[in-house]
Amino acid sequence: MPKMKTHRGAAKRLKVTGSGKVVRYHAYKSHILAKKTRKRKRNLRKAAVCDSADMNRIRHMLPYM
Repeated sequence: MPKMKTHRGAAKRLKVTGSGKVVRYHAYKSHILAKKTRKRKRNLRKAAVCDSADMNRIRHMLPYM
């Protein structure tokens, strides 16, 4: 059986922690920032843990994580 291919877009956006959780970054931080509050922009900087409901799709995209 041939090797499975990693989804390169997902590999650039997602990172696996030591405990096996997947970390992602928030969207909505690239433009139209004037109307967003300082607190909202500050919270968008922080990374977030991916939801368990998405893990099945993520494991397909990142088979060697």
